[in-house]
Amino acid sequence: IYGASDNETKSDSGVSEVPVPADDTPEVLNKALSGLSSRWKNWWVRGILTLAMISFFFIIIYLGPMVLMMIVLCVQIKCFHEIITIGYSVYHSYHLPWFRTLSWYFLLCVNYFFYGETVTDYFFTLVQREEPLRILSKYHRFISFALYLTGFCMFVLSLVKKHYRLQFYMFGWTHVTLLIVVTQSHLIIHNLFEGMIWFIVPISCVICNDIMAYMFGFFFGRTPLIKLSPKKTWEGFIGGLFATIVFGILLSYVMSGYRFFVCPVEFNNDSNSFTVDCKPSELFQLQDYGLPPVLQSITGWTTVKLYPFQIHSIALSAFASIMGPFGGFFASGFKRAFKIKDFANTIPGHGGIMDRFDCQYLMATFVNVYIASFIRGPNPSKVIQQLLALRPDQQLHIFNSLKAHLTEKGLLPALEEAA
Repeated sequence: IYGASDNETKSDSGVSEVPVPADDTPEVLNKALSGLSSRWKNWWVRGILTLAMISFFFIIIYLGPMVLMMIVLCVQIKCFHEIITIGYSVYHSYHLPWFRTLSWYFLLCVNYFFYGETVTDYFFTLVQREEPLRILSKYHRFISFALYLTGFCMFVLSLVKKHYRLQFYMFGWTHVTLLIVVTQSHLIIHNLFEGMIWFIVPISCVICNDIMAYMFGFFFGRTPLIKLSPKKTWEGFIGGLFATIVFGILLSYVMSGYRFFVCPVEFNNDSNSFTVDCKPSELFQLQDYGLPPVLQSITGWTTVKLYPFQIHSIALSAFASIMGPFGGFFASGFKRAFKIKDFANTIPGHGGIMDRFDCQYLMATFVNVYIASFIRGPNPSKVIQQLLALRPDQQLHIFNSLKAHLTEKGLLPALEEAA
């Protein structure tokens, strides 16, 4: 801590070292790979467990959006736990009162706020149908603020004179962790509601870039990329970029042909369940695109059929390859600041869950901003839901205003003749 007094400082850097976890590689793999050098042993361990994680990813996709949302919540909680544990490991000797209790309480408050907003937005009809839910929805933000205010007061009451600076530092630690982990994981769920393709393609691009950058760097890497992460190389960075763009275009082509992936996730009031059935938008319908003269001379084609989403996938892949790694560099800098190799030892060869999701959170924010800026338009179903919740006199006023507007534009007579 910069400028900390002597009794608040454990070392020149302001922090004490976090204990390095022991090797947690499964004994079976240790025996099978015992004859290999540490470099190749790590390569095989990472490869085997990467395939296991990809298989698990396919399984949860097959299980549907509700399971995906639960997995996102579980990953969020584990990432929060890993970061908070680092803080506790560094400062546990000070016995800061209520630090872990308040950290988990604030996590509960923030999740209550965000998930309450999501329920109100996407389950509007259900909320209005059930009286208790309708009351909770109406006063949701006030309840959320009251819960946070309770935690704020608990923190103030827990202040101890000799630890003021450390306690405020840890208060900030908790809130920055909530901003990085909880807020961005909530954006992942919002992306999921736009259609599972907006969830799967970005995540898959980050995974592909991580794998291909590692492979290119492992076999061809010679030139260091950044001091924060000395194992990263320019060869891996560039190879991962091109491989990820190609992968994103191909994956988008395959997924764009299935309604299960492209339709928005909506709640069906009749069956009280999620549905992913719709008429695909123009974004997921094949269109002809003219090729540049150079490509025409090479391929002999003048046009090519593509889904418009494939064009967008290039932007997603490029961001995953160029900007996404900066999430990893940020995490590397964080770990170096606290003299640790990984956030945890949950996954042998890969570190903790946060080590695998440091780029995913940054990617989720970009996808959410990208959808809001270039894709999403007004949602008629949500507008109708909100109109039905108004008083009859308000509905009548909107009806008359809309009728006058359509008549003025000359659309209403045309509609009446068609009827």
